[in-house]
This record gives sequence, C-alpha cells and structure tokens, in this order.
Amino acid sequence: MLSKTDVNIRKGRMADNKPLPACGFPSLPIRRPARYPFAMTHLSTLYQQKIDAGELKPDAAQEAVLPHFDRIAEGLMAPPVKRGFFRKASYQSVRGLYLWGGVGRGKSMLMDLFVDSLQGVPARRVHFHAFMQEIHSKLHEARQSGTEDALAPVAKEVADSVRLLAFDEMQITDITDAMIVGRLFEALFEAGVTVITTSNRVPDDLYKNGLNRQLFLPFIALIKEQMEVHEMVSPVDYRQDRLTGEQVYFAPVDADSRAKIRAVWEDLSGGPAQPLTLEVKGREVTLPAFRNGVARATFYDLCGKMLGPGDYLAIAEEVKVLILEDIPRLSRNNFNEAKRFVTLIDALYEAKVRLICSAAAQPEMLYVEGEGTFEFERTASRLREMQDQDWGKAD
Repeated sequence: MLSKTDVNIRKGRMADNKPLPACGFPSLPIRRPARYPFAMTHLSTLYQQKIDAGELKPDAAQEAVLPHFDRIAEGLMAPPVKRGFFRKASYQSVRGLYLWGGVGRGKSMLMDLFVDSLQGVPARRVHFHAFMQEIHSKLHEARQSGTEDALAPVAKEVADSVRLLAFDEMQITDITDAMIVGRLFEALFEAGVTVITTSNRVPDDLYKNGLNRQLFLPFIALIKEQMEVHEMVSPVDYRQDRLTGEQVYFAPVDADSRAKIRAVWEDLSGGPAQPLTLEVKGREVTLPAFRNGVARATFYDLCGKMLGPGDYLAIAEEVKVLILEDIPRLSRNNFNEAKRFVTLIDALYEAKVRLICSAAAQPEMLYVEGEGTFEFERTASRLREMQDQDWGKAD
C-alpha cells in the first residue's frame, strides 16, 4: 500500500500536502516501492467506464491512442529485473508517447486520466514551459555553485524523482530551451525516465525557423527514437464545443458574473492550475493561473503593467483560451491601460485565441470619451465578433 508521501508526490505535491515549489524538484528522492502492484486498470477500461457513465462521448480518435497508454502502463507497472548475480535489480526503460493534433481534441484529458490511473509509479504532470523554467533555474543554481557541467546534476535530480514525466503543450520557441533540450532529454532517457507529451505540432515542426535550428535537429531525431509519435485526428474540438451557445462576455462585473466566470474556468481548466511565466526578451510576463491551454488573469495583470506588443504576442502564442476579468471603463484617465488593452485584443484576435471576459460595460460603451475613442471602435467590433459561437474555429 502506498504511503501518504508517495501518493502526494505522485500528484505533484509534497509530503505535507503542500504544492511543489514553483522552481525545483522534491529535495529528497521519492521513496520507490520495492515492487509495483500487479493489479492495474488499463486506460482503455477507464475510458469505457466514463463513456458508460455518460461522462465522455465515444471518439474514434481518442480510442485509437488508448493502446499506447495501456502499453506504457504495463511497462511502468512491471517489477524490476535483475540482470546479473551481483547487479542490483533495475526497471526496464519504457518507450514514451508524443501525442499531437489540433487543440481541443482531448489530448490533455487522456494524459491526465492516464497519470491519475497509475498506482505507485512516481510520476509528474507539468506544463512543458513551466518545466523548462524550473530547469533553467536549477542550471543557474548549479553554475553559481561552481559546477563544471551544470546539466548533469540537474538531469540526475529529475531522474531520481520520477519514472514518468507527462508534459502538456510541448512547443519550443526560445533558443535557450532549444540549445539544452537535446542533452537534457538524452540524459533522462538514459536514466530510464519515460516521457509522454502532448503538442499541437508534429515533431518536425518544433522550433521551426528558429535560430541555429540545425543544432536542434538531433533532439527531433531523439523524440522519434524514444517515443511513439501519434497524431490524434478528430473533427471535433471539444474545448470550442463547450463554449458553443455559452455566454463569453459578462457585463457588468458583479457577483453573478464572477460566479459564471468561475464556473467556466473550472469547466475548461479541468483541475488545479499554476502560474505560467513567459520570458520575452529577457523580461518575465506572468499569467496568474494556467492549465490545459487555458489562462486566467485580470485586466490589471495584463494591461495595468508595462507590457508591449511582444509580450501580448507571446501570450497569444502560448494560450488557447484567455479568461480576462474586471475590464474597467476606459478614458483619458487610464489612456495607457486602454492602449495596452487594444494591443492585447489585436494579438488575441489575430491568433484566434478564444476570449472570455467580464467588463464594466458592453464593448461599445467601454471607451466613450477621450483621445482614442475613434480607434477603439475597431476593438469594440472585434470584441463583438469574438463573442460569436463559431469564432476561432478552424476553417
């Protein structure tokens, strides 16, 4: 039977049930059970149970990927193997999974269901960007201590803490990430860590058109060697369908609108969220809550601070749905905030990011006096257009 410590850490929490720190990994290696329990429930079985219970609808694209998860679970549940009389028993490496396809197809849902189904396997589910932030922080600490090869102890610390890493939304746009992922993942795979990741891009499109991309190509080859690459092809966008016919613009801001926004967030995020910090030209832009491609922030978080077009483009590239709360009335008194809001909406609009927001007034009445009212008419029009139930759907 698992101890409370094992259960908590498998869920991404410390032994005292507090969340793991934003940067870094558990300070002590996870205590591994001597033998994993042989009894297990395959994801394919759990998936069918949820269909029978009416919690899910049958989806051929989702069903096609279930055997991959079942294979990985069986490998991770297998007991350690002793390869020689004087050698310590060790766990066999298990080939991972790179699951890619359009947004809203259920990739993250299946991965979460799979991670939750594992019994006794030290595992961690984390957004890929947040994981890389932790790695960079740990590398900085190692270099500060004078470590010659900073990556080696950092990779070992990760490998000592988990057998399974489950990443959400793998995409690489930053050159600092691109230059270290090859060595990092090579070390993790050599240590026997299994990796599952979701992505909206085929591996060959990772870091596409990036600086010095030829140095990144070995990482793509490593993915194909160590992970099954599976495309989830489905005509259904479940995230978009959840919003079809639903209210996405709430005005005015009151207790009722706050409750409705909270309900939408809980439905779309599907679980506990963490902050997501994006590095843009050496500066940090933080989204207070992020999970499964859905971000939640206030107007002040994104428009009350000194952010610019590059920051909003980075947000639009990372986020699939943005819940923006407490948009105030705009005028000459908060002209700078209004300008940033216009730039933010332009970035979201061009990137087809779904916007759900609460505001002090309807779009046409948000900015009624002061310099820039004429220019704001386009923003109001876009806010109206983005409320349409079919807005943002793929052509």
